[in-house]
Amino acid sequence: MIEMDQRVVDQQCPIRDVLDRIGDQWSLLVLAALQGGTKRFNELMREIGDISKQMLSQTLKRLEQDGFVLRTLFPEVPPRVEYALTDLGRSFLEPMGGLVRWADTHHQSIVAARRQYAGRITEATA
Repeated sequence: MIEMDQRVVDQQCPIRDVLDRIGDQWSLLVLAALQGGTKRFNELMREIGDISKQMLSQTLKRLEQDGFVLRTLFPEVPPRVEYALTDLGRSFLEPMGGLVRWADTHHQSIVAARRQYAGRITEATA
């Protein structure tokens, strides 16, 4: 059984608590990969692409711990493990889709702002 860090359970800000967990580099990509249905570990590796096995394993464990992902182990030889979204995970797809659409719409503006900022910093230090 996974021991819960009591600080996480007692955390006062639910927004920070949730965003800290799903806002990391990989969680959204794993959730997006699972929106098409149940997948095995290697299928997720191929779909996500540049994630390491260790990082995918850690991300899946955190998403399972938080109730977004269901891990099913089949008693076969060799063992087969499948991952799927839970009802909670599926309920997150709509707001996640809005975030993805927003990021896609505004990405070029953000990149331009970063370049402009870098130019100002470079001029200031010259």
